[in-house]
Amino acid sequence: MNTSSLTTKRRISILGSTGSIGCNTLDIMTHLGGREMFEVPAITGMGNIELLAKQARQTAAGFAVTADPDRYEDLKSALAGSGIEAGAGPSALVEAGARDTDLLLAGIVGIAGLAPTLAAAAGGADIALANKECLVSAGDLFTAAIAKGGGKLLPVDSEHNAIFQVLEEHQRHAVERIILTASGGPFRDFTREQMAAVTPEIAAAHPNWSMGLKISIDSASMFNKALEMIEARHLFGMRPDQIEVIVHPQSIIHSMVGYTDGSVLAQLGAPDMRHAIGYAISHPRRANLPIERLDFAKLARLDFFAPDEIRFPALALARTAMQRGGLQGAILNGAKEAALEAFIAGQIGFLDIADIVASVMDRLNDGRKAQSIEEVYAADRDARRVAAELMRKSA
Repeated sequence: MNTSSLTTKRRISILGSTGSIGCNTLDIMTHLGGREMFEVPAITGMGNIELLAKQARQTAAGFAVTADPDRYEDLKSALAGSGIEAGAGPSALVEAGARDTDLLLAGIVGIAGLAPTLAAAAGGADIALANKECLVSAGDLFTAAIAKGGGKLLPVDSEHNAIFQVLEEHQRHAVERIILTASGGPFRDFTREQMAAVTPEIAAAHPNWSMGLKISIDSASMFNKALEMIEARHLFGMRPDQIEVIVHPQSIIHSMVGYTDGSVLAQLGAPDMRHAIGYAISHPRRANLPIERLDFAKLARLDFFAPDEIRFPALALARTAMQRGGLQGAILNGAKEAALEAFIAGQIGFLDIADIVASVMDRLNDGRKAQSIEEVYAADRDARRVAAELMRKSA
């Protein structure tokens, strides 16, 4: 339950503290006062036990969890003498999500972040959402859990955070469209022939943002933008035809909202994920953040291009998933994850990722809808299984 108005310190739990989102969250919390201003009921990470234990000690976390069930003893040993409770594995992640907190920062990448974030939502916590799968794979379930729990949903993706900032609540009836900006990634000027030859190392070199390997490659294929389109539908109640994507190489305008009177409101800022994190942590107030201030004279120009859906078919696949509804978002995501892992392992080419996803979506287009989290997991497993079968046959 959100009780921040009754306590001196704000309680913030962090799922995925050792990743880029988690580390930047802790950086912002330190800047805003650290332990004098915040309590950390729970903190979780994966394999970097040394960093997780260091973060837990620095924040005096109540509960520290590694998602790896085989690393419990390592974490317990690293926390010896601190008084911090240790946990490991999926059930401990859910327990971390369920700990009483004012705000949960959901920074775990992938479907593994769904259950603990749902647990926090059910408990009434506000959710600072940086996990795409909660909405892409289980959008209807997740938004229903938020509504029932009574917490707020605060998007941390820079694009959705921008929309959240400029979408005037009392003017929702006048919202005509939302426009997600995309940097275009490292291959925005590549031909399909050039894209066919790229390696994971080349695909991971994002021109504007510092992100993890999988997220960077998703940006290169524009699958990250495809997922953001599906997220936007659930976050803001938009129809698929109201969601647009524009390539904006400078990443200064983070997204826009167009209204029926012809006005377009945009949120601008330096390409720094700490802005969106800080806004979510401090909401509804704006904090003084250590973010670069824009110098418009130095910027001089902002460029925009229509995305090429022949070279980047992920965007069309997102529209297909939204139009079909049901579990197609979970199927798209599961197939994409399987294909992405195969690309990183050198088993398929870069352009094969979208082809595999399209084939899996068509194969599993049976109109199923999610009534429970178990059905979401089942759709994810089915998508990965069919993707693996397709890749074996084409090998």
